[in-house]
Amino acid sequence: MRARAPIIVVGSGVAGLVTALAAAPAPVRLLCRRHDGDGTASALAQGGIAAALQAPDHPAAHAADTLAAGAHHNDAAMVRWLCAQAPAAIAWLERQGVAFDRDGDGRLQLGREGGHGAARIVHAGGDASGAALVRALHRRVQQAGHVQWHGGVDVDALLLRDGVVRGVRVCDARGQRHEMQAAAVVLATGGIGALFARTSNPPGAEGSGLALGLAAGAPARDLEFVQFHPTALDVPGGHCLPLVTEALRGAGARLRDAAGRPLMTGLHPQGDLAPRDVVSRRVWQARRDGGRVWLDAGDVRGDWTVRFPTVLAACLARGIDPRRDAIPVTAVAHFHMGGLAVDADGRTGLPGLHAVGEVACNGVHGANRLASNSLLEGVLCGRRLGALLAAADLQTVSRGRSNWVARGNALSPTPLAELRALLWQAAGPERSAADLERAIRSCAPWSADGWQAAVAHRLLDAALARRASLGSHYRVDSALARLAS
Repeated sequence: MRARAPIIVVGSGVAGLVTALAAAPAPVRLLCRRHDGDGTASALAQGGIAAALQAPDHPAAHAADTLAAGAHHNDAAMVRWLCAQAPAAIAWLERQGVAFDRDGDGRLQLGREGGHGAARIVHAGGDASGAALVRALHRRVQQAGHVQWHGGVDVDALLLRDGVVRGVRVCDARGQRHEMQAAAVVLATGGIGALFARTSNPPGAEGSGLALGLAAGAPARDLEFVQFHPTALDVPGGHCLPLVTEALRGAGARLRDAAGRPLMTGLHPQGDLAPRDVVSRRVWQARRDGGRVWLDAGDVRGDWTVRFPTVLAACLARGIDPRRDAIPVTAVAHFHMGGLAVDADGRTGLPGLHAVGEVACNGVHGANRLASNSLLEGVLCGRRLGALLAAADLQTVSRGRSNWVARGNALSPTPLAELRALLWQAAGPERSAADLERAIRSCAPWSADGWQAAVAHRLLDAALARRASLGSHYRVDSALARLAS
C-alpha cells in the first residue's frame, strides 16, 4: 500500500497547532519560522477565551454580543456554531493540559471584556492566556507521533498541479530552498498587524500567508476590516508595542484624556467596555487632538503578579508602576477580520489549499471581532479542519501540468517603514476617500517590488470601495459618519 502523503500546516500559533493535532492519524508536517515555534500572535494574547459557562449566561447571549460587535456583518450560522461549541472547547483545552485560573473553591474565574454583556472570559496565568495555550499545545504536538516539526523555514511558494495545490517551497535560515510535496496545504500564518506603524502583533505578522494565497489566485474577503485595540503601552517611536489587556478595564480601570477627564463618558452605554472599534476611535481622536491618553488602574484590586503579570512586567520595565501610576496608552492594529475567503470547513476557493485562524475569513467575526473570540476560533476551526483532513482520502498526484506560484520578494527596510506609516495614517481607525486614494497612488510603485505592498494595496482598494462606515471600517467622509458626529 502506498504511504499516505503528508498534510502540510504552515504556522505554529493556536490554529496551526490544533489543526495538526486534530489531523491524527494522518501524517502532518508543521512548518514555522522559529525553531521553538515562538513569536506568534497567539503566544502574545493576553485576553482569554470567551465561553458562556455559568447561568444566567447562555451561548445565545454570547452569539448576540458577537453579532452586535461585528455590526451584523457576520455569518450568523458560524457565530451560532462557535458560541454553542465554546464550552466544549474549554473542556478540550483542559484535557490538553491548559490550567485555567480558578478561585479558592475550584470554580473557573470569569472576567469581562469590551462588548460582552456578561463575565464569560476564561483566563490562564492571569493575562498570559495565549502563552499558556501555546505551551500546552506545543507539548502535545511534540509528543504526537503523526506530526513532524520543521522550524526555521519560511514558505515562499505553492506548487500547483492541474490547478490543485500539491506542495510548498521553503527557504531555510541559510537561504537554501527545498521543495515539499503534500496531499493538502493549510495556511495558519496569522494576520497583518505588523504592516501598520503601531501594532500589538509580533514583527512577523505581515500577511505572508495571505500574500501567498492571493498570489496563487485564492479569493479574499473583507480585507478592509482591521481591528484596532484601544490600549497598548504608548512607547514613543515603537512599532510592535506591548498590549495592555482589556481585562484591566473589566476590573475597574478607566481611560482618561490628557487633562485627566474620563474619556468615554456619554459616548456609549457600555462606557470603557464598549466594542473595540468605538473605544479605539476615541483614543485615536484624543491623541490626535490633545496629546496622550492614560489608563487609570488605581481602582483595580488584587495581586497584580497573579492577575496581570504581563502588563505589570511591561510597565515596570519602562519605569511605570501601574498600581499607582497612570499607564500611557495608544490604539494599535490588532486583528484582521478579513483574509482568504474560506467556507465553514476551512476550504479556500483554490483546491488543495485550506486556511484557518486569522489568515482566514469565514465570516464569524463580521466587521469587528468580539474580544476573546480569536483563540476560540483558532481552537474550534482548527479541530474542525483537522478532523476533515484526517477523514479525507488525500493522495499526492504525481502527474499533471505543474507550476510554482511564488509570493515574491520582500520590501527592503526603508520602503517597508514608509508603507507602515502610510497604512497607519490612511487605513487606521479613521479613513477617508482622499487619504485612501493618496495611499493607493503611493503604494502602487512598491507593489511590484515587495509582497507586503501587494497586500497593502489590496486592503486599501477594499477600504476605498466600501464607502459607508461599518464596524472597524470608519469612513469620516460617509453620510453615516457625519450623522454620528
